[in-house]
Amino acid sequence: MAPPDLAELLRYIGREEPLSGTVRAFPGLTREDLGRLLEAAASQLATRAPEPPAAEPRRPSRTIPPLPQESPAPGAIPSSLKLFSDGAARGNPGPAGAGAVLVDTEGRVVARLGRFLGTQTNNYAEYMGLLLGLKHARSLGVKELEVLADSELLIRQLQGRYQVKSPTLRPLYEEASELLERFSRVKLTHVPREKNKAADEMSNRAIDERM
Repeated sequence: MAPPDLAELLRYIGREEPLSGTVRAFPGLTREDLGRLLEAAASQLATRAPEPPAAEPRRPSRTIPPLPQESPAPGAIPSSLKLFSDGAARGNPGPAGAGAVLVDTEGRVVARLGRFLGTQTNNYAEYMGLLLGLKHARSLGVKELEVLADSELLIRQLQGRYQVKSPTLRPLYEEASELLERFSRVKLTHVPREKNKAADEMSNRAIDERM
């Protein structure tokens, strides 16, 4: 069997492998960063030594579709978006993940985000999912944001209706509150879990793939 094309091999690794060991070995690099680096390296190889296209490696079966590799160009981002956020912890505390999905007013997905959190509680993961989405929305230059989450605790605390008694959640609440103040308009909405499936999928995917 002919050896695989190196550029395609790098793309396959960047697209399909969790790379959890590499993320741990290089603090500060996220799974998304590594994917972009591998894609860049693959593009350089393809430019230096063009080769006939090789058959794409067979992908392992998945129940969750692959993430988009690129976000829309900054100029294409509308000034108003919806942020669906969620967190999951299997065991509470247990292996935890944060998830967030940004969509425009027409329901088109702008970004899907996930991050593995190690061993944490469900409430911690809920806040981390929110922070993940808020930071990405800020990086896109979004001005108006509607936050939708199925955690009544998180939404009510951010609305000032519930106190934040947990010393673990307090700094996360303060960071989220500060980020929310940077938007010109914010709406906080508690939604049923069945309307937050996209963010729930990302938080669980973060656990499964150690994103």
